[in-house]
Amino acid sequence: MTFSLTAQTPDQSFRLDLTPQSVLDVAGAVFHGVDLAPGAAVPSDGDPRIDKALPGFLFTCGPDHIRHPVPVEGAADGRLYPLHGSFSSSPARDVLIEEDEGEVVCEGRVAVSLAHGGKADLARRWRADRRTGHITLDDVVTNTGETPWPPFGMYHINFGTGLFDADTRLTGAMLPGGSLPWRFGEGDRELFCVPAAETATHGWAEIAIGPIAALGGRSVHIRFRTDTLPHLQVWRNLSPGSAVLGIEPVSHRLAPRAELIASGEAADFAPGESVGYGLAFEVR
Repeated sequence: MTFSLTAQTPDQSFRLDLTPQSVLDVAGAVFHGVDLAPGAAVPSDGDPRIDKALPGFLFTCGPDHIRHPVPVEGAADGRLYPLHGSFSSSPARDVLIEEDEGEVVCEGRVAVSLAHGGKADLARRWRADRRTGHITLDDVVTNTGETPWPPFGMYHINFGTGLFDADTRLTGAMLPGGSLPWRFGEGDRELFCVPAAETATHGWAEIAIGPIAALGGRSVHIRFRTDTLPHLQVWRNLSPGSAVLGIEPVSHRLAPRAELIASGEAADFAPGESVGYGLAFEVR
């Protein structure tokens, strides 16, 4: 089952299909019949939770961990943080959709049991503006357990690269030189992570992917709050059977979890404390 959220203007139709069985993440992202999501062209990392989310346009990592599994601190039984943390496959509850002539809003809450034994609550709010075609996401993560722990957050926004051609580029002030070809680097696989907060405008950074011929030469613009997502990670995988580009606003630089905690870059937040994240999408 999915819930559809559509930003419908007189000349545009941009629809996100939200999955309540997994954090109200995004399965399809469809602009005038063209789905931006990679579908079967994305490779599996061998985790069935993530395998359900990978083919979609957006899935959420955290709040206890991001990136690849590492041991849980102090766990005598050898437990590992799961790939990309505990959010994936956690169902949303109390999902509510409201709409009028100006906007469509979908809200829900997600209770998450964390790998280290803590608990968290995600309050998620999607909003599609029917006047501008903008779609926004506002998330608030609250520590609902009894012990402090460091919050981590990453948003995987995955594109099927079959939509791209030689003219398609990544453009953003945080990128080297401000722009890169979508097939940056060498070989089938590449990944980099750069600071984004220093080049943000009014606390938000923006990266655009385009032009995309299948979208009529338009570009997809992604904005994100840099107070809590101060870095941007970008990856691509063009190995046999794969055709995916990932745009990933992220809370922490690309470094081992233990190093981030030891350096003070991943500070605890106490029971009852909250942290907010924000994204925005537009095709133009």
